[in-house]
Amino acid sequence: MRPRASIAANPVLIGAATVLVAIVGVFLAYGANNGLPFVPTYAVHIKVPNATALVKGNDVRIAGSRIGIISAIDPEQNPRTGRVSAVLTVKLDKSVEPLPVNSTVIVRARSAIGLKYLEIKKGDARRGVPEGGTLPLSAARPEPVEIDQVFNTFDEPTRTASEENLEIFANAFAGRGIDLNTTFATLPHLLGVLTPVMTNLADPRTGFDRLFPALAQTAAAVAPVAEQQAAFFAGLDDTFSAMASVAPALEESIAEGPESLRVATESFRRQAPFLEKTTRFFTGLQPAIAAADDAAGPLGAATSRGAKTLTDAVGLNRRLTEVLDALAAFGQDQEALTGIGQVNALTRALGPLVDTLEPMQLQCNYPGSFLRNFASAFNDGDQVGTWLRFSAILTPTGPNGEGGPSSSPANGPTLENHLHTTPYPNVSAPGQPKACEAGNQYYTPGATSLTNLPDVGSIHDAPTETRLIGSGAPTPPPLGAKQ
Repeated sequence: MRPRASIAANPVLIGAATVLVAIVGVFLAYGANNGLPFVPTYAVHIKVPNATALVKGNDVRIAGSRIGIISAIDPEQNPRTGRVSAVLTVKLDKSVEPLPVNSTVIVRARSAIGLKYLEIKKGDARRGVPEGGTLPLSAARPEPVEIDQVFNTFDEPTRTASEENLEIFANAFAGRGIDLNTTFATLPHLLGVLTPVMTNLADPRTGFDRLFPALAQTAAAVAPVAEQQAAFFAGLDDTFSAMASVAPALEESIAEGPESLRVATESFRRQAPFLEKTTRFFTGLQPAIAAADDAAGPLGAATSRGAKTLTDAVGLNRRLTEVLDALAAFGQDQEALTGIGQVNALTRALGPLVDTLEPMQLQCNYPGSFLRNFASAFNDGDQVGTWLRFSAILTPTGPNGEGGPSSSPANGPTLENHLHTTPYPNVSAPGQPKACEAGNQYYTPGATSLTNLPDVGSIHDAPTETRLIGSGAPTPPPLGAKQ
């Protein structure tokens, strides 16, 4: 019986097994870019603004560790803005699932020759992206800076400027070794003093964290006027060139600047009350200045005419000199002073009389009425003689009527049979109310009045529905009464 041959001794079987192993190895190596077969993955879609230099099979990493690959790259156009972005389909390890929805991504360079990978920074949200879900375009931040963009910043004008700066800085440092040594020697003291300063700046109450965002906003605001600013700095070059000729005087001014500032500080402290009062003065003057706007035209005309008037006033002033000299002599004349004193005594003596007669004329017009009637007594008449005008009033009849003897003032019983008289009416004399009561009282039907009115103001505020004695006609309102 022949012994069986060993498989290891059969070269055909060994060659076939070797070829099979090589084919499996090549297949696995080729398919490794799309993930190993039979290994479960977690697939999601990630949107990025630009997929430049990304290819299928590039790594996906978290904190530098490879956790998946990019399996597909597809373009996508926004229908509203028309902007084109890229949608990456990535296959991640199951250990990453679920990826928090607030995670961010960025395309980073893997080497200087252009290889890229996708880096994911996991968020802290509890909700995750489901299988087949999508991270939006807003998650792709910050926007990466490509190496060609960095190199493009060094264009010819920038290179020329850098060369000029290097030359200028070299000349600035040349020959200043002693100054540099002194600076480095004082740096330890400076840094020691700098510690409390930086501690104060780090305090949240200083708001220092808002400084650089504010500077960024300022830079964004002035960016549209960059050309004007460039022209401004070019103009400054001309200005400083012109100032070079007066450099010694400027140096002296700068040297005396601290003392000037100290003196100015002291003077401003003393000027503060004056400035405060000046501020209040001009604030109160603003309405007058606004009113002067309307008066500017007349004031201008008056000023132009006043120039001629002032010229003519010179001669008037010469003539007034004589008048003033005469007045001065009159003021020194003893007899004139005695006469003026007597006039003053007469004025003081007539004061009570004038105080009594003044309201009689101003309030009641008694002197005017007397003179008018007195003149009428001599002017009205005929060849026989003159006469006085009068009006007859028919008095009502009844008990205590005014037409005959009575035991008491008329007080009814009819509506018209009531006596209204004031023996001593108010005429605004000293101690009396400012009113002319006589002839201005309203007749109140059904009431008897023999005294002054209790409320003098009612003379001008009484109702107009009043009637005369023995008449059915309404009494006309007195002079000055409200209708």
